Amino acid sequence: MRDVLAGLSVAGLLLPSAIAYAAIAGLPPAPALIATLVGLGIYAACGRSRFAMVAPTSSAAAILGALLVSMHGRGTPEAITAVAVLATGAFFVVAGLARAGGLASFISRPVLRGFSFGIAVTITIKQLPAMLNVKGGTMAALPLLWSLLRALPHWHWAPLLLGAVALAILGWLRRYPAIPGQVLMVGAGILLSASMNLGAWHVGLVGSIALAFPHLSLPSLSPADWTNVIEIALPLFIILFAESWTSIRGLALPHGDQVSTNRELLALGCANLGAGLLQGMPVGAGFSASSAAEAAGAQSRLAGLVAMGLILVLALWGRGLIALLPTPIVSAVVIASLFHALDLSPLLRLWRIDRDQYVATAAVVAVLALGVMNGMLIAVGFSLLALLRRFSAARVSELGRLGDSHDFADLARHPEARTDPKILILRPAEPLFFANAEEVQAAIAVRAGGDQRVIILSMEESPDLDSTALDALTSLDARLAQTGQILLLARIKDHIRDELRRVGAAELADQRSYRSVADAFAAATRTAGPR
Repeated sequence: MRDVLAGLSVAGLLLPSAIAYAAIAGLPPAPALIATLVGLGIYAACGRSRFAMVAPTSSAAAILGALLVSMHGRGTPEAITAVAVLATGAFFVVAGLARAGGLASFISRPVLRGFSFGIAVTITIKQLPAMLNVKGGTMAALPLLWSLLRALPHWHWAPLLLGAVALAILGWLRRYPAIPGQVLMVGAGILLSASMNLGAWHVGLVGSIALAFPHLSLPSLSPADWTNVIEIALPLFIILFAESWTSIRGLALPHGDQVSTNRELLALGCANLGAGLLQGMPVGAGFSASSAAEAAGAQSRLAGLVAMGLILVLALWGRGLIALLPTPIVSAVVIASLFHALDLSPLLRLWRIDRDQYVATAAVVAVLALGVMNGMLIAVGFSLLALLRRFSAARVSELGRLGDSHDFADLARHPEARTDPKILILRPAEPLFFANAEEVQAAIAVRAGGDQRVIILSMEESPDLDSTALDALTSLDARLAQTGQILLLARIKDHIRDELRRVGAAELADQRSYRSVADAFAAATRTAGPR
């Protein structure tokens, strides 16, 4: 029963969303409806998330719209769309078969949170033109908002009032998750339109939908045009992957659900290949619809099949009713589905704990100012730069012994730890690799400039060493030997010993490397002699 109610609720969102996203892409509603049916059906058969609702998304629609504008006159919009969707599906399948799902780990959670919030704000702003009955555009959220403010004299207040009332009612109905508020609002909008002349109040309607039965076919484009469209399909794949995995992983984690990135890549690939063959729009696990499924209490992928069935019935026999749907109601349903996504709490928490807040904020600003695609690339770039900056830091801690135990801890945090004036124990705080090896070597050499006889270097943070790090380590050994000091290695992995032997440092690997700091300290004590 929960899946049935969730499916009804999601259908009430996906139906108006499909119409809105088709308009963003500059297409009639039919390709979006076809893609919604295909995406829901194929994902239910191939995917694993009980919440993911695979259908057209606003970000993909925006990229597709830009592609159609750039390819104007070089093919029909249907053919260009089909090629883009087929190529996107192929990218998903190849990535899944290559088990490249681990690439998702390079998009950190703060970036995902900022990206999700930016997407939610962007979708909300892009619904405003329909609620004001003014001309919108494909520009980014902040430029679009500025354009709408400049068009203030042309605003129509009746559709804005209708949309605001619908939003207020939908917000109130959120207190009762068992009630499919979106379905009720769509029905109320159709009744309102049927009972009065909304056009006299400048309220737009969805209008008639021409929906022919789709057939499997390959689009007809020249080889050069195929190449141009496929080039755009790569960023389309990236944005759908990022948005879909944000939804799937983000909704699975709080419930303890297990999802496989590679399996989801294949499922999304099959859904897009099916949509492309049937002349539909690109599809992904949209944040708003998937979150609506969770909020409605979906228990399995049956909720997606219920939503697909209801939309199919309406698409085949209810197009006359859909045509009466007021566009402000459509916008209100889309915005209401994002209420929880517009919550600032996850971002404010990052500021409160003083971790990764700048990366998350940069993701929000980039999406709003530069658009979804550019914003995502910039946000991921910031994430990788932050990672490199943290790993490239030459932070070296000095360790001391805790009492008579075998434990050695950072002296900065444990001043009670004991040291030996003849022995210096150091530990790099980050893994040694090409970006920090030289600086860490120099920092250790400076710290070892005293009267210490033995220098112990704990390698516990370095699971592997590249050639630059190996050269820096052997160079440090030679440098300390010139001053009469001995270098010992602790917590070193066996394969790193093999690498040291291959670079000509067999004596260091075999006679001066130990599995624990305690073992290295015991050897250093014998070498350095009594205090």
